Amino acid sequence: MLTKKQNFLETIRGGNPDRFVNQYEYLAMVGGSPISSQSPRCTPGGGPVVDAWGVTKNWPAGLPGQFPVHDYEHRVVKDITRWKETVHMPRTDFPDEHWAAFEAAAAAIDKEDRFVCLSVAPGIFEQVHYLMSIEEALVAFYTNPDEMHELIDYIVEFELKQAEQLCKHAHPNALFHHDDWGSHNSSFLSPEMFEEFIVPAYKKVYGYYKEHGVEIIVHHSDSYAANLVPAMIEMGIDVFQGCVTTNNVPALVKEYGGRIAFMGDINNGVCDIREWTPELLEREVRRACETNGKYYFIPCLTMGGPASTYPGVYQCVSEKIDMMSKEMF
Repeated sequence: MLTKKQNFLETIRGGNPDRFVNQYEYLAMVGGSPISSQSPRCTPGGGPVVDAWGVTKNWPAGLPGQFPVHDYEHRVVKDITRWKETVHMPRTDFPDEHWAAFEAAAAAIDKEDRFVCLSVAPGIFEQVHYLMSIEEALVAFYTNPDEMHELIDYIVEFELKQAEQLCKHAHPNALFHHDDWGSHNSSFLSPEMFEEFIVPAYKKVYGYYKEHGVEIIVHHSDSYAANLVPAMIEMGIDVFQGCVTTNNVPALVKEYGGRIAFMGDINNGVCDIREWTPELLEREVRRACETNGKYYFIPCLTMGGPASTYPGVYQCVSEKIDMMSKEMF
């Protein structure tokens, strides 16, 4: 029987996997760095918090996640032409002793069985609209491209400083990076605008990680992004995680398999609901496994991490994936 890591590599390379990769099983996430710990955790119903960038976030009870508070008073960037006055990157230079727990967590991982994986969020596009609101950000790409390029360059500067420290202290061989690039129906930016603003930024960031020991880059965007897959390949992404069904994932697997793998096609909006049942989850897992096949595809909930909003959903999906492995392998 292959290890989780071996089975993953056989799957994304079109080799000889002996079962489906079961959701996030191949990634051993390492979090809690001194850099990320500067931002207090936002919890459901716990009230607003302010992160290290100055962004106010809130997670109302009963909702699946947090989001910035973007009334005018709470926006960090109120005027894109004056962003340098209010945007200040978090600290990245911490004494070695502050990294001890983070280093110990990374060192304890069995590297033969799973990847030592950094988890980084938010991404570059998300950080832009966290600072100024999604509406203001999308308008500014058109009205103030020079300032948006400058702001993105500043965020990239932070990402690279962070990457240097994370690689130094964890010695990772995988990266799980969040950045939602669309709704369920379309990307937020056209492929042409995405190529201008976002692709060069990620080529720098993902290029740095690849040059410093990271073998696998998994990018999370639980959205429609089929029109951005060529750009993902250009950036160096190995796995598009969060690909919802509106992407027509089987078609993507057929067209791009071998250059990038796809992880998802089991929508949280369908499965991760209060009224979930094992029968519902089995139906969706079976559809995803049978239509996408054994290669270049990892059945997974589209949520950005090994969890679910409603208790038991993630675990039940994993059980159904194991069931499909026994049927199809």
